[in-house]
Parts: sequence; C-alpha cells; structure tokens
Amino acid sequence: MTRALPLARTQAEAYRSRVRGCLAGSAIGDALGAPLEFMSLAQIRAQCGEGGVREYQLASFGDQAGYGLVTDDTQMTLFTVEGLIRAGIRRDRGIGFTVAVVHQSLDAWLDTQIRSGPPADAHGWLRGERWLYARRAPGQTCLSALEQARGGAGHIARYGGRAANDSKGCGGVMRSAPFGLLPTADLAGTGGAAGGGSGWTAADLFGMAAEAAGYTHGHPTGRLAAGTLAALVSGLVAGAELADAVDAALRILAEHDGHEETAGALTGAIQAAAEGSPGPAAVARLGAGWVAEEALAIAVYAALAYPEPGQFWDALALAVTHSGDSDSTGAICGSILGARHGETALPPRLAFEVEGRAAIAQLAEDFVWEFTAPGQLHGDYGPITRWTTRY
Repeated sequence: MTRALPLARTQAEAYRSRVRGCLAGSAIGDALGAPLEFMSLAQIRAQCGEGGVREYQLASFGDQAGYGLVTDDTQMTLFTVEGLIRAGIRRDRGIGFTVAVVHQSLDAWLDTQIRSGPPADAHGWLRGERWLYARRAPGQTCLSALEQARGGAGHIARYGGRAANDSKGCGGVMRSAPFGLLPTADLAGTGGAAGGGSGWTAADLFGMAAEAAGYTHGHPTGRLAAGTLAALVSGLVAGAELADAVDAALRILAEHDGHEETAGALTGAIQAAAEGSPGPAAVARLGAGWVAEEALAIAVYAALAYPEPGQFWDALALAVTHSGDSDSTGAICGSILGARHGETALPPRLAFEVEGRAAIAQLAEDFVWEFTAPGQLHGDYGPITRWTTRY
C-alpha cells in the first residue's frame, strides 16, 4: 500500500503553487488561443496587430460567446485530474493505482459532449459542474475513440484499452500535464510517493501519460509526445530549470521505440530557441500543432524563448500566434510555465477572466490533498469523511 509523500512546509507550498499554476496556466493558454484556431497568421495580425495576441479575443461556440472561454483541451485536462484523484483513492484503499480509472473519467467528459446537463445520478462534484456541458470544438478522434470504448447494446465497456486507430493528433498530449504533477521521489528527496518504497519516477509518469493518451490516440508518436510532456512537467515540479527538464524528458523519450518523430521535433524547438529572435516564422518551421509532436514542440519553443516568470504573457502570445491549433499549443505552453513558476506568475489580466477559474483552483487543491495527505481524508480504517463521495 502506498502512502502520502512527506513534504517540508516550503516544499509543500511550492508544490501546491505549481499544481495550481500548471492547471490554471493551461486553461489560460487554451482560452487565449481558442478564437484563433482556424485563422491564418495574416488574419490574426489583421485582428490583433503585428505583435500578435495579447488579450483574449471574443470566442464563439454555437450559441455561446464570450472572453476567456476554454475548449475541450481544458475540459479533458480537468477530467484527467479527476481520474487521477479517483485512482489515488483506490490506491489508498489497497486496490492499487490504476491508470484505467482516468479512462472512466474521460468517459464522463464524453457525457458532457452529448448531454445538455449533469445526470441526476452523477457521481462526483466535477461531473455536476454545468459549465462543462458545452461542446467546444471537440476532436473527432477523441469522441469516436471514447464512444467505441464505451461499447453499445450488448457490448461491455473497455476501459484501459488502446484506441483502434493510428492517430497522432494533439488530443492526447494536450491533456497529459496532470500526470507530471504526481509527486515523485525527486520532489522530496526522501522515500517518494510510495512512502516505504522508491516511489514514482519521471519515467513512471511518462508511461502512465502515454498509456492514457493511447485511450484515444493509437499512433506511437501520439502516445510518446504525451509521455514526454508528463516527464517534462514532473521535472519542473521537482524544481528543475526548464532547459534541464527538457533534456531529462528527452533522455526518457529516447528509451522508447518510435521516439524519433517526437525527439526530432523537440530538438528543432531547442535549436530555434537558441537562435533567438522569437516569432511566428520560427513557429511555422516547427509545424502547425495539429499533430502531437508539433504541438509539443511549439509549446516548448515558446517556453524556452521566454522562460522567465515575468515573460509568461510573452510565451503564451508566441505559442498561440500562428496558423494552426492555437488553443492546444497555448494550453501546453501554459501548463509548462505554470508548473515551472507556480501560480504567482500567471498574468492577472488573463487569469481573472478565464472560464471555470474557481473550479480549476478547487480541483488543483483537491489533487494536492489526495497525493500529500490522503490519510487525513480517507482510508481502510478511517477517518471516514465525505471525500469518497466527492470523488
């Protein structure tokens, strides 16, 4: 049975800040890029100026319109967090930590795309959040893979099974940062997340994220890019510098068959950042972000080009100002820098208006509590609280 990670007070404060920063930063980047997703660079500049996107633009989804609206990227990321918390509860009951629980939570996200509101028997508070029941240009690959896993009449749901497709779209990587938030031995310098054992490593989290990405995206690159993001975020949460965390994630990636596409894309991002003169031309050389390795490369490039806490806004603007999947590249970049700098680096002019802000903060805090102090919330022999009703 695994136990909570022992953290000193300063470590606990930094960890909480980075979890909150990662999830909120991802949502902010998503919302900043959402209105631009199908616009050309020329159209973006005509609307926003030569400096690119510096403010939320009006987003329209069906009969909904507003500033700071998030997309399926944030929705699926939040349900991934919920799944990890639920997996943690299973772990502390002695059942074991099962990544397939995340698949069940993604299935709950599917409900938000096909229902008008929460069902009366919704289990868990997140599934009762009405604002999540909105279609925000969800990826067809994610929808179809989850529908197939759910099964139909006479069929049994296949939670934990790999999608029967060869897609490497970015829909797997854009939701994978939460795996990197799970505490590792490196975070505390002690026995790690397992208490009495070696604990999770960044390589473990890489594997978990890759497995979960495979629930919707079957191509190796789609899975390995997701694992690389998780390993990168894990290094940042443990306090590594951005460039060092990227290098460490690349070393883990290199251990996996089929890593060449993702490694090549990230190497291009590192080289582009080293050349200086950041801008849309460099982004365009990395791709458009529709596929996993390109989305990750663009986000990493923007973060490396503007790595300081006071440059968070500049990094997000660079990540979304291009003719491609701007919301996903913005979300990934926001998660990276949020994990590196914590919530205090979030740009207030964007943070205050992002959709679901209160729920995102609430979920982040619950994640921290589940993985640092579950013994105060639940267990086989007590205490008995309403935590397990909450999740």
